[in-house]
Amino acid sequence: MRLIHREEEFFDLFEELVNKIEEGGELFLDIVEHYEYSDQKIAKLKELEHEADDITHRTYEKMHKTFLTPIDREDICDLVNKMDSILDMVEASATRMSLYKVKVPAREIIEQARILNNAIKKVKYIVYSIRNMKNAKTILDNCVEIHTLENEGDIVMRSAMVDLFEHEKDAIELIKWKEIFERIEESIDICEDVSNIVEGIVLKYG
Repeated sequence: MRLIHREEEFFDLFEELVNKIEEGGELFLDIVEHYEYSDQKIAKLKELEHEADDITHRTYEKMHKTFLTPIDREDICDLVNKMDSILDMVEASATRMSLYKVKVPAREIIEQARILNNAIKKVKYIVYSIRNMKNAKTILDNCVEIHTLENEGDIVMRSAMVDLFEHEKDAIELIKWKEIFERIEESIDICEDVSNIVEGIVLKYG
């Protein structure tokens, strides 16, 4: 019974981490939709990112102290590392908007943030579902939906790049905006990476 309890604690940590990611994604969307009130929210986002780092480190520590893990150690490492990276990129995007003194987020940034938020909610569903993996098909279907959202993010990103290079004449401003767009897009890409890891876990253990 003690062994089963210790195994369950890994899933508790996965869920604790994805809850932080969801909170961060919702906060980022709120930041870009109401940017005039963003300073305190960006500070809160930094706090969430640090809290997610702590959960990740606790998971690593537990993995090294546990003889039998519920899934392969490699899968645990890959999963929590990628999950943590989602929030890293979200926080980096918001911080750069502040550092670069963005006055009004571009329309595409808001679109990206909405796609990201939807992808994170799908990530939350599949992460919660691997505790028992009773609905393997539904998990895999949600993985496909995350892939679809990533494709939508690519379309928005390409549109943003075309518009940016056509209309932005200031090279410094162009570099700033390009980096912000790329950071948000990377966070969406990492959601797909998480879904690929979960898909592998489901196919292996489901």
